[in-house]
Formats: sequence, C-alpha cells, structure tokens
Amino acid sequence: MVNYIARRLLFMLPTVIGITFVVFLLLALSPGGIGAAASAAGGQQDASKAAILEAYLQDRYGLNDPVLVQYVRWLHRLSPVKFGTRDQITPAGERLQAPKEIPDPPLAAWGGFTLGMVPAAGEGPVLQATAEVERQREYRRISNDALAARSRYLGAKREFESALVEYARTGGREDCLDAKGKIVVERVEDTPADRANKAWPGVEAAFGKMSSTWSEATAKRAVLAKAFAELPFPEAGLPVIPGALWVGTPDLGTAFSKSRPVGDLISDALPVTLLLNLIAFPIIYLVAIPSGILASARAGSWFDKFSGATYVALWSVPTVWAGVLAVGYLASDEYLGWFPVSGLHDRAADAWTFLPGVQADGSWQIGWITDVLWHIVLPVACLVYGGFAVLSKQTRAAMLDNFNADYVRTAKAKGVARRDVVIHHVFRNSLLPLITMFVTVFPATLAGSVVIERIFSVPGMGSLILDAISQRDRELILANTFMIACVNLTALLLADILYAVADPRVSYE
Repeated sequence: MVNYIARRLLFMLPTVIGITFVVFLLLALSPGGIGAAASAAGGQQDASKAAILEAYLQDRYGLNDPVLVQYVRWLHRLSPVKFGTRDQITPAGERLQAPKEIPDPPLAAWGGFTLGMVPAAGEGPVLQATAEVERQREYRRISNDALAARSRYLGAKREFESALVEYARTGGREDCLDAKGKIVVERVEDTPADRANKAWPGVEAAFGKMSSTWSEATAKRAVLAKAFAELPFPEAGLPVIPGALWVGTPDLGTAFSKSRPVGDLISDALPVTLLLNLIAFPIIYLVAIPSGILASARAGSWFDKFSGATYVALWSVPTVWAGVLAVGYLASDEYLGWFPVSGLHDRAADAWTFLPGVQADGSWQIGWITDVLWHIVLPVACLVYGGFAVLSKQTRAAMLDNFNADYVRTAKAKGVARRDVVIHHVFRNSLLPLITMFVTVFPATLAGSVVIERIFSVPGMGSLILDAISQRDRELILANTFMIACVNLTALLLADILYAVADPRVSYE
C-alpha cells in the first residue's frame, strides 16, 4: 500500500501540471489574454490604474513572452523550490519580488530615434531611516514612484503604438496591422521608415515622449532595486544557495480586483464553505444511508415507496427556486420572518459573547455561535435536500444487488440474525459505490455552492470563484484551479485507500 501511495503521489505532479496548463492556456489565448482585465479597464477604472495593472502583469507573467514561458514563470512562483533572489513579505502578507528590468522601447533603431539618457542611481544606501517601520515607509514611497513612472511609460508606449497605427493606415500599409487593427511591431521593423508619410511627425513626437518616460522609469527602477537589496522587509523562505536557490511557500499572487493577496482571500472564504458543507454532508449521509438501508431491507413496503417518492420529489425542486422561496417566505418580514435574509452574522454580533446567556444588565443574548447557526439554517437546508434522493437510491440499489448473492443465502441458512446479515454482510459489501459517490462529492466542499452562496450572500468559495470569473481576475482563477485540481486528485487517492479498507479483496501490492 505504501508503494502504491508513493507512486500515485508522484503521478499527481504531472497531472496537476497538465490541468493547470490547459486552464492557463485557455486564459492566455482568450481575447485579451492574461491581461484582459487591463485592456478592458476603460469602463471600470482610469488609464493610470490600467497601466499600473499592466505593469504588474508584465512583471509577473511577461505578457510579451510566449505562452509556455508565461506558464513556466507562473509555475515557478507556485513551486516550493525557487531560483533567484528571495522574495520579501510585507506585514499584510504581500510578496515583493526584485524589480524586473524594463526592456528598451520598440523600434528605436528602425526610425533612427535616440533614447534618452538614464541617470545613475547614485552611491550609498537609498533607505536613510534606521527604524524598521520608517524604512518600510521609505521603500513604499520609492516603489510607488517607480510604479507611477512605469505606468507613465506604458501609457506613452500605447500612444506610440496608436501613432504607428495611424502611420500604417496613412501609408497604405494595412499589412502591418493585425485582425483587431493593432500594430504588429515586427512587420513595421521589416520595412524602411517612410519619413514622407503625413503621420510621421506624430510618430516622432510619440517616440520622444515614450523615450523620456522610459528613461525616467528605468532610473526609478534602479533606485527601487537598490532599496530592495537593502531588505526593508523580512525575506521569505529558506536559502539553499544564497542569491540563486531557495525554498518557500507557494506564491499565489495578488488579486487585482480586490487588491489583496489571493492566499488571504482563500483563507477567508474557505472556512465559510467548509462550515456549510461540514454541517450539510453529515446530515445528508445520516438521513439518506439509513433510509436507503431500510428501504432495501423492506423493498416494496410502504416505507420504501413513501421515502423514494419523497426524495425524488425533493430532488426535482430546483435549488434556485427553493432558495428564493426560502428567502421570500421564511426570512422576509412580510411573511414568517423566522430566519435572517443574508450573511453569516448579525451586525452587532462582534460585540456579543460567544455562548448564549444572561448579560450583566439582565438582558438575554443569543450569543455569537447561536447567531451563526441561525444564519446558516436556510443555506444548509437548501444544500441537503437534493442529496437525499441520490445517496438513498444508490444505497438501496447497491444493497438489493447483494441481497441475492450466494454468501447472503448461506448466512441466512446458517441462522445468522437478519440485522447482522443486513449490516455486516450486505451493507459492507455495498460500500464501494458509496465511497465512489463520497469522493466525487468531497471536492465540492472546497469549491463551494455558487447558487446557494449567491442567494444567501454567503462569502464562501463559490462566491469568490464567481467574482474572479466575472471580474476576469486571472490570479484568483488560476489559484482556485490549482487548489481544486489538488483536492480532486487527493480525493481519488482517498477513494483507492477506502476501497482497500472496506473490501479485503482489494489489494494494491
């Protein structure tokens, strides 16, 4: 068994790489690619914020590199074994990497343009303060200056590309544009510059602005690199070869839609989803499996028919409809108003005691934990009712197949009590299909229920994934894909182990 588990764990690595690569490829090859949120930011944020976002994505992925290179760069950040300079961690948990080199502006040699001079970074330390907090503030100021200069350069670069588009159209060089009307730098570089083109002065002016902003951004980047080397924040991980190889925790990046580290967002949402599912799934199994056992032992009886019809009727009710009805009738003050409409806590719950009881002023208070349980009654109810039919029917069908087996007839002929036959013989040999169902359902406890969490405004994993998709937050999507892939593969391995525990005939040796 140990050798089998070790082999399965080794095979998980290429499987996870394959799954994440397919998702990364879909994101990268979709309209706008990994930086789609930056290109689509016009209606959501101003151009400066879009340029800042583009600068972040270029540093993290290298948007101009091939897709495979971008994926390897993302995989390197996710890997516990890392190369290069160690990251630094801010008090908020944000990972800071050494600033990347800024490439030279495009087409400098093509038009005979002259790049601006880059000022030297100067001698001596950049961070003058001695107190740790002040040094970190100085670094933040320098980082913000460098980021602003980088965003101005990217904005000027966009203006230069727009000028090139006008230059290509004026000169009848439509072949230098792609299907979306954007300039293809390689095609422009292959043709001599046409200074007689009416749009040429605009190209020269745009390049001059781009060159000056590039010089400023490069100088600011050099200052930032010196400040980073002075270690204003604690370093991450453990060094193996100083400056070349180190080990550390995976870097899931920063969710630019929420301006928070992805790890923090997942750590906030995951306990909420686990709370709902760890309450819902035991209820499903404690109700469905015993009723399935009883229905199979009394096949054709009134209980078998009544429970089967009831569970199928519940399974036929759409979750969306049930949730809306629960909010409208059970939670709304216009009708019953028995439960809260949304959320997990009352607004004043933070000031309450953990357990219910009488307060110092003599008033009764339900307590924080009771308030949470009261808020999750409706979400849990909507989660559980649909699972009764599937699990109960599966238990019943699996046990009916075994009731006609030879070993059951032999046990009955030997005088074994009916209860022992049902529980110790038939039910145990019917566990394999139930284990398979459990393993397929188990990953859903981490993925969350999008419908339930949306209807009841529960801030769990389902809402987080849906927000990531709607806001095109690639960091959140990739992190959730990686996590769900690992959980699914772990669940499959757990199924194989449980098969061997439930059935002694299963062996992996």
